[in-house]
Amino acid sequence: MKADVSIAHVLPPPGSHRLLIKNMVCPQCIRVVREELTALGLTVHRVALGEADVSTPDGAAPDWSAIRASLQDAGFELLEDPRDQLVDRIKTLLVALIHYPPPGPRLLNYSDYLVEHLSKDYHYLSHLFSASEGLTIEKFIIRQKVERAKELIGYGELPMAEVAQQLGYSSPAHLSRQFRQVTGLTPTEFQRLGPASHARRSLDSLI
Repeated sequence: MKADVSIAHVLPPPGSHRLLIKNMVCPQCIRVVREELTALGLTVHRVALGEADVSTPDGAAPDWSAIRASLQDAGFELLEDPRDQLVDRIKTLLVALIHYPPPGPRLLNYSDYLVEHLSKDYHYLSHLFSASEGLTIEKFIIRQKVERAKELIGYGELPMAEVAQQLGYSSPAHLSRQFRQVTGLTPTEFQRLGPASHARRSLDSLI
């Protein structure tokens, strides 16, 4: 089954429960969460980055303590506080968009994108995120774009201009400036260090 890294609006099926889950950052995480929830005897309707829709065979309420413990053992966290859920949703939307972009033109206006998907005022989202994470949404976006740039540079198949374009930068120079601010190296210097330096930091360490 193909992992769902999409970020489209999908309503949970009638009678199901939507779980919001922290630390889901890649297709492998989706597979592991699906396996954990299935092992609990739940009917798993859908699993995507940061969320899962489940129901019980008899229609009763799920065993939340069992779900919480199972996810924790697998390195995830069931989010129950609405503010934590919203902050994690911001992260999940941005990670999916930057690391697993949908086909078509590259999105440049991240604030509008968050407002559209979360139906919240951007000023509120920005304040909540900064208070929770100790950095702004803008800096979080830069970190994620630099990590994605590391991966693209590590492949060694794309010219810097193409990497910059894929990540929505106005120019390779703009990418190089932000890359150096985050890593202390220019993209060219990073590439010269060789394959051992090209492994990205684990995405869960960045969110």
